[in-house]
Amino acid sequence: MHLLRRLAAIPMLCLLAACAAPPATPPATPPGSIDAAAEGLPPMQRFGPTRAAPPSRSNADMARDFLDLGFLMESGRALPRLTRFEGPVGISVQPGAPATLGRDLDDLLVRLRREAGIDIRRLPDGSPTQIVVATPSRAQLKAQVPEAACFVVPNVGTWEEFLRQRSSRATDWTQVERRVRVAVFIPGDVSPQEMRDCLHEEIAQALGPLNDLFRLPDSVFNDDNMHTVLTGFDMLMLRAWYSPEMAGSPTREEAAAALPGLLARLNPRGARLPPEGLPPTSRDWIDAVKSALGPRGSTAARQREAARALAIARAAGWRDTRLGFSWYVVGRLAVEDDPDAALVAFGNAHALYRRALGADSIQAANVAMQLAAFALLADNSEAALALVDESLPAARETQNAALLATLLFVRAEALARQDRENAAQAARVDSLGWARYGFGTAEAAELGRIRPARRLRL
Repeated sequence: MHLLRRLAAIPMLCLLAACAAPPATPPATPPGSIDAAAEGLPPMQRFGPTRAAPPSRSNADMARDFLDLGFLMESGRALPRLTRFEGPVGISVQPGAPATLGRDLDDLLVRLRREAGIDIRRLPDGSPTQIVVATPSRAQLKAQVPEAACFVVPNVGTWEEFLRQRSSRATDWTQVERRVRVAVFIPGDVSPQEMRDCLHEEIAQALGPLNDLFRLPDSVFNDDNMHTVLTGFDMLMLRAWYSPEMAGSPTREEAAAALPGLLARLNPRGARLPPEGLPPTSRDWIDAVKSALGPRGSTAARQREAARALAIARAAGWRDTRLGFSWYVVGRLAVEDDPDAALVAFGNAHALYRRALGADSIQAANVAMQLAAFALLADNSEAALALVDESLPAARETQNAALLATLLFVRAEALARQDRENAAQAARVDSLGWARYGFGTAEAAELGRIRPARRLRL
């Protein structure tokens, strides 16, 4: 349900490399066909098995997070009880899904068994199971739910069944008393990373929490889209969700009573950390951010909503990642019309993220990519390299291939301007391999046609 699913980085890269921007959405390649765009590109890169680091926040804060994630919808509607699957969970994929989705699903299920302790297994494609993954086209999804890149629906098993039942009580999460069957809908004609990102969040929501919270710095359950694969916090939430203490569909009050002891058992380190107690996120700020990032409205209207979100955050006295994200959204929407204002906004976001989370955080890395591109626009290759090299570990650790490809592209450009041709070419080849996974092969081919600029042309 993320608002942002991919980085709008290539137009900026084209500007700094003096090229024409590629299409915003590359043409889809039918599953199983030979993609001519792949000719001349390095092989697609994929991340290997991983295990997330444990969360590093107070259990008191995370108990509050668990309750808000578990007993509220994104709309603000309350859920009367915690619901989950009882017993082993089977998952299958409807026929027609791209091969990369199957590989990423298998990797995810290994993590869910190992890190969240959930008894979940993949069954043959097309099998009737508790969770079904279907891959309609992006256009089909947008026609039904324009604001969502992907979503999860209870009590249906196919896209056609969803279309028939979408307005019924059966697909209303507030009416669900026990999870029996859930469908995860993911676009099948987007980049491998976008499909994987959807898999992580939507399968996690099919199993557990249905809400997103902007205050979370370490979770995919956050519409800032900074984290794209399940984190240690997310796995802890799911492990708690499927613990014996949460059996029997507890109410919020019953869950709240069980959480202190439960989290102390699952995460003893968190019991020793002091709570931060961040203030609630106002509905006005959420609405402004969603309007700024949503599909509707003119650029000017969305810029006004971004400015409104920033004003709300500053007036509330926030100093956490929500203020950083407010600055980031302002910067993203100002890049084309007012680059000077965008640079100031990105600088403020970067400073705040570094102070709140550290220079090695994925939030700081996302903003550093923008700042590195601006450094190249100013012909400051040394500053660009410093920002990129500081950010590469976070992109790799969080398995964000789109960000990794973009950072490596900037690195190649900066090295080329220093006449370090061999190193520039190595970074460029590495970038294209990751771009095939992060952006898709067609868009990676467009990126591959961008030639390094010897000197800046404005």
